Amino acid sequence: MKLYSTNNKDLRVSLEEAVMNSLPADKGLYMPTSIPALPKAFFRELENLTFQEIAFAVAKNVMKDALPTSVLEDIISEAISFPAPVEMITDRIGSLELFHGPSMAFKDFGARFMSQLMSYFNRDKDDMLTILVATSGDTGGAVAAGFYDTPGIEVVILYPSGKVSDLQEKQLTTLGKNITACEIQGTFDDCQAMVKQAFLDPDLRDSYSLSSANSINIARLIPQSFYYFEAYKQVKGLGKEVVFSVPSGNFGNITAGLMAKHMGLPVNRFIAATNVNKVVPEYLDLGIYTPRPSIPTISNAMDVGNPSNFVRILDLYNNDIQSIREDMVGYYYADEETRETMKSVYSNHGYCCDPHGAIGYRALEEYFNSNPEDDLFGIFLETAHPAKFLSTVEATLNESITIPEQLADLADKTKEATLFQNDYSQFQQFLLDRK
Repeated sequence: MKLYSTNNKDLRVSLEEAVMNSLPADKGLYMPTSIPALPKAFFRELENLTFQEIAFAVAKNVMKDALPTSVLEDIISEAISFPAPVEMITDRIGSLELFHGPSMAFKDFGARFMSQLMSYFNRDKDDMLTILVATSGDTGGAVAAGFYDTPGIEVVILYPSGKVSDLQEKQLTTLGKNITACEIQGTFDDCQAMVKQAFLDPDLRDSYSLSSANSINIARLIPQSFYYFEAYKQVKGLGKEVVFSVPSGNFGNITAGLMAKHMGLPVNRFIAATNVNKVVPEYLDLGIYTPRPSIPTISNAMDVGNPSNFVRILDLYNNDIQSIREDMVGYYYADEETRETMKSVYSNHGYCCDPHGAIGYRALEEYFNSNPEDDLFGIFLETAHPAKFLSTVEATLNESITIPEQLADLADKTKEATLFQNDYSQFQQFLLDRK
């Protein structure tokens, strides 16, 4: 498998180099030189395959011979060890529940796969590998859980102060050992900018072996494509074309879905469902991309004003907006509309959405109102367990919800995080002083 930079299609690097370095020096993002279609026989037999068998086939298709087959099988076995069920909400809409992993968020799939892959690539190296990751909520918890106590790897997580839920914060600040939390007095975009600047900082490069676990790393996107195939398998028997509605912030999740479509997954349309941080829906509507500072919302994991993976979407479609519009449409909603949807889905169907999933559900409804054909079935991604947003969900529904054991256990744990101003030089000095 070879990869190039979105800023230089002539560049060629191995999967190991792309994963371990995260970003090319030209500030682009790595993309596979080819995303081949899976054979038709794979789709004919899809209902007979386990989730792990699907994941292995998809990974092998993209990664080719980058890893020995036995190693890839072991990585899949360790990483994809929990289900991704589609729960039927109505006769036209299902919820793809991606919160059955250890941190109860969709990013468990990518983080666990990445930790196994990096551990393999780092197996013969003497230097400690330092993972830098910015989080708007769930990435931090998933990465902390995925890399916790992994030999030869440490993780430094940057998160925006006061802009993640209490349980999300506990997940990334209470583990200790090889997990360090940095609380930044700024936004997710500020945290993400610090991580990107650190990768290009020669002083840090001299002192650290750095990589990232954000979706800027291609190792996050490959496994996130797996559950689109798994979801399609579960509804294939309905005989309808499938629409995926993807709550979107940094746009890694929907990029993985678009990669799945390029591999042959028969998806009618993807919906980019966002909160008022609407730069991509605006682009799809007006043809103008205008990044701007992020706006805080109750769907905090999507509070991203300049999504990194947008350049990958442009690259997939050769910067052709008409081609992008054929596969993707965008909708956005304010907090009041998000709360209305959470209440209506719970009242009418007895299903509890988190604020991000509610936006995905509402976007599907709006899309179906504009496209009333009976041959469509919609799947929205429920990206995190509602209990991770306990105060918002309970206040909105006026109901108490059950907290899963792995989240309830966090209540008595003590937060450990270093507070920083929104100042890269301060963060840089912190890292240099640790050496």
